[in-house]
Amino acid sequence: MWKIYGPQPKAFLEQHNGAPTSDDFEKAHSVGAVRDANVQIYEGEIFVIMGLSGSGKSTLVRCLSRLVESTAGEINFEGRDLLTMGDAELIDVRRKKMGMVFQHFALLPHLTVLQNAAFPLEIQGVSRKDREDRARQMIETVGLKGREDHYPRQLSGGQQQRVGIARSLVADPDLWFLDEPFSALDPLIRREMQDEFLRLQSLLHKTIVFITHDFDEAIRLADRIAVMKDGCIEQIDTPENLVMNPATPYVQEFTRHIPRAKVMRLESIMSPGVPDGEYAGDLPGHLTVADTVHQLDEASLPFRVLNEDQAPIGTIDARAAIDVMIGRGVE
Repeated sequence: MWKIYGPQPKAFLEQHNGAPTSDDFEKAHSVGAVRDANVQIYEGEIFVIMGLSGSGKSTLVRCLSRLVESTAGEINFEGRDLLTMGDAELIDVRRKKMGMVFQHFALLPHLTVLQNAAFPLEIQGVSRKDREDRARQMIETVGLKGREDHYPRQLSGGQQQRVGIARSLVADPDLWFLDEPFSALDPLIRREMQDEFLRLQSLLHKTIVFITHDFDEAIRLADRIAVMKDGCIEQIDTPENLVMNPATPYVQEFTRHIPRAKVMRLESIMSPGVPDGEYAGDLPGHLTVADTVHQLDEASLPFRVLNEDQAPIGTIDARAAIDVMIGRGVE
């Protein structure tokens, strides 16, 4: 996918055989907001796109949803290229298949929480009873039960964001776009919203594209991360691999100060094999060292590490966690 701003962007791209350089952009007084991006997003995963301001992450997501028209490329969704859809079909897909949450909540001030949450279904022509029943379910899901008759001005920033999330989920979308949804919130509220987001995902199992410029937020939420710079995707990988195996000098610098304990998973540092003797308990292998260090430190015995099927695959103890935290024996 390409998104170029400037005079005759399609002709410019063809003129340079689909591979213009930075010098080509400068000479043509054009900007490559998204440059040759190739992304595959898996069903049910949280895919985080991150980078500094101006890196192209928001433009990429707006291209994926066709809020911004791409200069060239394909966007394949459920076997169809979104770029070939007419306006009516695209609107139908957005209303029924996609949910969107942006940094600014954009709640309608003259509508109550219930009416705001039900608004997408009202646009679809759903009956008042059905849309309000569904909206009440979503309001309860995001933890705002009892505030259905409040107006946005009567809510805190975090509560307003929850209404925005409820509104984006009320139509039960298959694909959920979130563009820096928590960046305007205070740090404590932001942490609470991250917890809420992870709780919702554990219940709903959505396919999520999440934009952030905060690496701590990214590694906490993501299954995989795409790091962008100057419109290009530098690397797509798991948080652990980004930190431990950066593909470019930029990614290496970007992740240099991230504590390894935040990304190293138990399954990566465990001792393989099932213990014959006693053990302190069981820990899921997908948890990080930072998630479990206090449990490990307080136990006199090792823990069993479990895979996704809850089968034991190894053991972990406090010494292994300390080795990661101080960088001993970790390449």
